[in-house]
Amino acid sequence: MSEVYKKQIGGDHYQSMTIQPSEFINKNNLPFAEGNAIKYLCRHKQKGQRKDLEKAIHYCQMAIDRDYPKRFFRRSGEREKRIRRILSRSKKTNRRTKGKGAT
Repeated sequence: MSEVYKKQIGGDHYQSMTIQPSEFINKNNLPFAEGNAIKYLCRHKQKGQRKDLEKAIHYCQMAIDRDYPKRFFRRSGEREKRIRRILSRSKKTNRRTKGKGAT
């Protein structure tokens, strides 16, 4: 481990870890959102608890939004409407086929 990673300013929540999140993040050239998600996942029990897990989820959502944009749904809520429509069709089909062919 490089000397720079042995030093921590503001707390000691990374000192007990085999490899500090910052070293892992830098050595793997991870983007900002992924790096922050890892940081918060690693420290949640020693520092921010549930709030840190919520932050990790938020950064994962940022990475998803950045790398996998919703290309097929132009308007807000369109995806949810389409899912509801598919589910309602599925329920109607299930109701019609119930009892048919049953012995």
